[in-house]
Amino acid sequence: MPHKVISLISVGRHPQSGRSRRADQDSRAVELGLKLAGTDLDVVHAGSSEEPVLRQYAGMGLPKVTVLEQAESADALPAISSYLKTQQADIVLTGVRSESGESSGMTPYLLAEQLGWPIVARVADIVEVKDGEAQVLLALPRGQRRQVTVKLPFIASIDNAAEAARQSAFGPGLRAKMEAQSGSTEEDSVRVNWSEAPAKARPKRLKVVKAKTAADRFKAATAKPQGGSGKVMKNESAQEQAQAIFDLLIEEKIIR
Repeated sequence: MPHKVISLISVGRHPQSGRSRRADQDSRAVELGLKLAGTDLDVVHAGSSEEPVLRQYAGMGLPKVTVLEQAESADALPAISSYLKTQQADIVLTGVRSESGESSGMTPYLLAEQLGWPIVARVADIVEVKDGEAQVLLALPRGQRRQVTVKLPFIASIDNAAEAARQSAFGPGLRAKMEAQSGSTEEDSVRVNWSEAPAKARPKRLKVVKAKTAADRFKAATAKPQGGSGKVMKNESAQEQAQAIFDLLIEEKIIR
């Protein structure tokens, strides 16, 4: 019996232009879902069926996208939770966090709590699903991986280390069916009081030597500093020393 796989998708935002697009992690979740279930994959979005970005997801080879119709101010969690309870899914795939809205990364955890399912975070791949269990590959820091076994059903948040999404085809995306269902009318009382503004640029960090191995890190730590721009200040006054530090921070564009 084939396993029921559902991928949850959201509207992403390009980090430079701010334009709407496929969310990177959500599209990787769809890619993994297609690997597990093929075109039987159920892709679900809580929002408007008129959203053009949904066609970009459909262009990955999906015959349809399920849309839980609701206003932008409505809370997506009740609608998604109710839908999942009726579908008897085995695996639910999400991104780690969305690229718009709250972007808190709490959605998969709240869904797992409401459904009583286990959650596996930062998934790079699902290697095998057999006998009611799945072999899941987790993404760890510095490119490391760890394989764990989890019982079905479960929720998996897909990491950037997962396989990148395939290119979206315009024609198939345009022909895909948007299957609308009623969503939630419960208003997100927190979000309705928000005021959005462009994020401020973060301070630039000092240059740090990147080393992959312990030997490289030891070499970088013990190597003599390059260049002769450094200055040792021993007998200067505290004011002169502070001024030198301040000038360095401006030179490195840490402060402006």
